[in-house]
Amino acid sequence: MPSNQKPKKPIVDERPEPGERGARRTIILICAVLVISVVIFGIIQASRQPAAVVEPSTPVPTETSGALVVREDSRRLNDAPDATVTFVEFLDFECEACAAVFPAIEQLRQTYGDRVSFVIRYFPLPSHFNSERAARAVEAAAQQGELEAMYTKMYQTQTEWGEQQIPKDDLFRQYAQELGLDLEQWDAAYNSEATLQFIRNDFNDGVALGVTGTPTFFLNGELISPETLDDLTTMLDQALAE
Repeated sequence: MPSNQKPKKPIVDERPEPGERGARRTIILICAVLVISVVIFGIIQASRQPAAVVEPSTPVPTETSGALVVREDSRRLNDAPDATVTFVEFLDFECEACAAVFPAIEQLRQTYGDRVSFVIRYFPLPSHFNSERAARAVEAAAQQGELEAMYTKMYQTQTEWGEQQIPKDDLFRQYAQELGLDLEQWDAAYNSEATLQFIRNDFNDGVALGVTGTPTFFLNGELISPETLDDLTTMLDQALAE
């Protein structure tokens, strides 16, 4: 005879409530981001873009001149007047490894931006057709106070223009327009010999310092080679403690 007794409800309902599912999903995403950041730094050494014009045997000085690593007019991503630590990245906007490490650098800026000065030096590799153009586009924006906006734009759009043998001047001008820049001023700066020389001065400094690829990092004037994000965080913490 069939039983009319209702099935017993489990003592603990193991199905998460909607809010719990959202919280778990958020935790998983955060963990994934952290893991990706560590992996990114771990593969940089293998994926760094080499500078073809620099001999592989060029020695990297153990002690470098601070005036070469950071110049008075070098571009800074943040305003930290009381910073006692300076982090410098020689970069190439067409370099895939630079784009890969960009999110981790942004994470570091959020954590250390009030205590560490983050400096970029242009190091466009000759093997990258649009790299110097991209650097000119960023520098032209910097001259209107929009360094960070165009710097970010270049990495976010790298797949649109990178690794191509077609000049992307018009596309970079479109980016300037999207950022609300004064196009007449931007055009003048983009095509200026002074802008080009500024970028080449950065590149020449890098060569003199033994930079052979991108990204290359310096901390308080010394070359560093972090293999993980934790390595770099530890280095920053130690420098701040000195």
